[in-house]
Amino acid sequence: MATHRSLLVFGVAVLPLLVATGAEVAPTASYACRADTKFGRHLLSLRQGVDAKAPATVRPNTRFAITVDLKPGSLPGEVKGFKLQEVRDLSLRVPIPANSSYVSSRLSGGSGLNSTPTVQLDGRVAVVKVPGPISGGANYQLPALAVRLQAGSAGSVIETKLKGTSYDDPGLTLQAKIKWKFISITAPVACYPDPNPALTRTEVR
Repeated sequence: MATHRSLLVFGVAVLPLLVATGAEVAPTASYACRADTKFGRHLLSLRQGVDAKAPATVRPNTRFAITVDLKPGSLPGEVKGFKLQEVRDLSLRVPIPANSSYVSSRLSGGSGLNSTPTVQLDGRVAVVKVPGPISGGANYQLPALAVRLQAGSAGSVIETKLKGTSYDDPGLTLQAKIKWKFISITAPVACYPDPNPALTRTEVR
């Protein structure tokens, strides 16, 4: 089974919201993130390690699985002078790869989430939802996503990528509750991968 490990870097500013443990190894994907608050729009940076796995080759029309296993991390207690109280309603989107058809999906593991994560198919996108809340300063681990697929025709390539092309077409969204002085606000955060390299690559032959 071919394994590709990557460190996801969310954002373009140096403002880590999720800092994963573990070594940084190629390939590396970068996310651009934006938070919309009553104080204006702010660019954010999130880091999240992930192992993605898929077989190197499969036969046409056979079934196989891809997995996206996110690494343990922790939330900071403070972000740019604002107290981070909690994160809620996190959604991570993974497209069903081209040259394949969806069979099923499941989640496993996860900790510190204060809720039961779910996965559902939205069109050709597997959406992992974590209601939370995850408190600021807390340790957490998102569940591993396994998607069972059926391969397409011989000669094709199946690549696992992340969802998102812009702030209006995000692959990761969440609600961050922050406190400034005596005011607490909830800011929606939208992220998309830029660039968006393949996490796995499977040849059909």
